[in-house]
Amino acid sequence: MPDGNQTPNVSAKAAVMAGPAVEAQSWKRELATAFTDTEALLDFVGLTPAQLDPAMISPRRFPLLVPRRFAALMRRSDPNDPLLRQVLPTAAETQPTPGYQADPVDDAAARWVPGLLQKYARRALLITTGACAVHCRYCFRRHFPYNEGGTQHDRFAGALAALSASTGIEEVILSGGDPLMLDDDALAALLAAIEQLPALKRVRLHTRIPSILPSRITGALCAALAGGRLQPVVVVHINHPAELDEPARSALLRLSEHGVSLLNQSVLLRGVNDDLETLSRLSDALFSARVLPYYLHLLDPVSGAAHFDIPEQAGRALVARLRECLPGYLVPRLVRERPGAASKTVLV
Repeated sequence: MPDGNQTPNVSAKAAVMAGPAVEAQSWKRELATAFTDTEALLDFVGLTPAQLDPAMISPRRFPLLVPRRFAALMRRSDPNDPLLRQVLPTAAETQPTPGYQADPVDDAAARWVPGLLQKYARRALLITTGACAVHCRYCFRRHFPYNEGGTQHDRFAGALAALSASTGIEEVILSGGDPLMLDDDALAALLAAIEQLPALKRVRLHTRIPSILPSRITGALCAALAGGRLQPVVVVHINHPAELDEPARSALLRLSEHGVSLLNQSVLLRGVNDDLETLSRLSDALFSARVLPYYLHLLDPVSGAAHFDIPEQAGRALVARLRECLPGYLVPRLVRERPGAASKTVLV
């Protein structure tokens, strides 16, 4: 019979072997418990609909989705909390505003094949999924027709065929939705297929997930990003320093330690980050997590988000003041995306 010391060793070995599988399922379990009901979210943060500018309790066209760990970062009983403002559907979304439209950056005109866009030279953007870990109320793709073009497999096959036939693309951008909503196996398979395109030098992922659902940054994900010949770049989307708690910071450091270049792009949002102190603290917090502040976007004029807008001149003045108090490498470029332009328009 085995002695008494062997059973714990077997259990420990089994736990180690099970580790990747457990890790891979953790973020999915978190996402499954996310808030999808406005009243439940408000109750969690100590508020009632009566305390707010009239909330849409059941938004139909763009439903509420907020992971509990993100909601836990919100200040209790504060209707003006900057994290809550980003995700809470309000009646302001229903007000039609001239100049605001369903496709504010003209994605439709940039479509190469279904699921593949090209706006700028040497780069192409692959819509990997319509799913996100959180529904931001200012999202410029909140009306995007994700279901067009057949199944995900068909779209990927068509996009890869188009890229393979082209010799001018050096970088593929994985976007969505959020590409990290693909599980580790699906993402690794997509990255492996992209790597077969000989002209490519870099693969870039645009994601909100490291700060929203840090448990998604698994060992298998890091290995998939770091294990190939393409230089990996992850552009995260973080708008406020309160989003960078210790789990988010650890997730970003984990990516950096695997050789992933990290950049951040924020959106300048009324009542969220439209002040000097917030943007300054955000840049400091990002850099401490090895993320370089990259872009500060003026709001894309998507229908339903006009109440977040900040005038261009106010944005210019804010970034000019930011430059006076921070080193240049911590000051993001203020940009606007203009449909049909050859690049983002840098304003200051």
